[in-house]
Amino acid sequence: MSQGLDSGPRRILVVDDEPAMRDTLSILFRRESYGVEVASGCQSAIRSIREADTPFPVVLTDLRMPDGDGFEVLEAAKRHNPATEVIVMTAYHEHAYDAMRRGAYDFVAKPFPSLREVVERVGKAFEKATIVAENELLRARVGESILRPWVAQSPAMRKILDIIDKVAATRTTVLITGESGTGKERIARLLHDRSDRASAPFLVVNCGALPEALIESELFGHEKGAFTGASSKHVGLLREAEGGTLLLDEIGDLPIPLQVKLLRVLQERKVRPVGASTEFDVDVRILAATNRNVDEQVAAGTFRRDLFYRLNVIRLELPPLRERREDLPMLVEAFVRRFGAEQGKAARTVSKDAFRRLNAYPFPGNVRELENVIERAVALADGAVIGVSDLPDEVACASVMPGPAGIELPEQGCNLDDVLGTVERQLLLQALDRAGSVRKAAAGLLGISFRSMRYRLSKHGIDVGDDAPDSEVTDEEPPSSERQELSPAVRKR
Repeated sequence: MSQGLDSGPRRILVVDDEPAMRDTLSILFRRESYGVEVASGCQSAIRSIREADTPFPVVLTDLRMPDGDGFEVLEAAKRHNPATEVIVMTAYHEHAYDAMRRGAYDFVAKPFPSLREVVERVGKAFEKATIVAENELLRARVGESILRPWVAQSPAMRKILDIIDKVAATRTTVLITGESGTGKERIARLLHDRSDRASAPFLVVNCGALPEALIESELFGHEKGAFTGASSKHVGLLREAEGGTLLLDEIGDLPIPLQVKLLRVLQERKVRPVGASTEFDVDVRILAATNRNVDEQVAAGTFRRDLFYRLNVIRLELPPLRERREDLPMLVEAFVRRFGAEQGKAARTVSKDAFRRLNAYPFPGNVRELENVIERAVALADGAVIGVSDLPDEVACASVMPGPAGIELPEQGCNLDDVLGTVERQLLLQALDRAGSVRKAAAGLLGISFRSMRYRLSKHGIDVGDDAPDSEVTDEEPPSSERQELSPAVRKR
């Protein structure tokens, strides 16, 4: 990454082994308000480049010198700071073109056509160097702000972020896998935003949400009249994302015929729209994501092995939230801050008890579910602290729901009867949900009689389903076989 240019006089390094030429150029650029430093040869120029407090925006160097050549100065300048623009002075045009192929900004023919032309070329080089340096600085700041929400404590996520930092600037294909809700699309967006394609389009297509014929048209485009309904020409996402990034979400659902066409795009960087006789070059970075086990799909023959190898150059396997509990405090804080700002709410913190419930809940929907839970909690919170009552029932009861390993006695103690009652109510609701609100079926899932099921529902005020025969309705007294199961706190006196 280029370093910042100083805010003082415009600086230039003039390199020439002829004293008269150095003096002439030095006087010329000082009159133009440049800060000028001179070097009498290749090696002294390289030392000046390396030892400068801030990089030179522009280096003007002779090509042929006794202790080296301008190519060495060019390489040293670019290695030290890619934003430095180098102009080569030479009487040999073939060498000048070679210098530009190696990264020189421009060349000036010797003898000079005019000193004014030299000043103008240096001025343009300085403008470009300044713009490039400012863009690099801006990109670095934007990159930091993009990455900041992803700062993680868990080893798995830290490893993923390290890989992103290394491969974001490349055009390498990346396969992102993980359960639904783990943030695959957000990771893809992070890869795009951290790359030099950030100013170009970032497009997403869900390969599992469209029929095969429509996916082909969406990806590759089509000509007018290519099929029924094709009343106009369509460019296709691969060409719409030119210079940018295309995320193929749910790549595991892509039909085999389209897998073949996609493989050709990855190999040859060419696209042929449906109904077209010509191909078009494309410059687009392909990212793929799926919550399926692609390795199993390859083994089963439902996903092409050659395409898998092309997509699986870099693989990022996102861990479920239950396996990265170290990141929960950071995620909760980020979501509370975000939704508090969006909703204009004062909620800024989560109570210790509420966080214990969040920490105990397994979050089958992963980060997406956590995001929804916090959005709801912020909306319901009356003050600056989110409490247990602001959480959904399934989360509020989570400290006792996961089983013995997930139960934690609060510091202030608890009412055992209340806790057991909460567990019972939650299991009743889950059984009814799984049984489609059929009470008899729910009773079977819980291993209790239908009469006991009716009693417990009545005790907890749950009015879901209504499939009980009249003769079996007993709301006032539990069956005698069930009385011993009730705690003293809920027995009839």
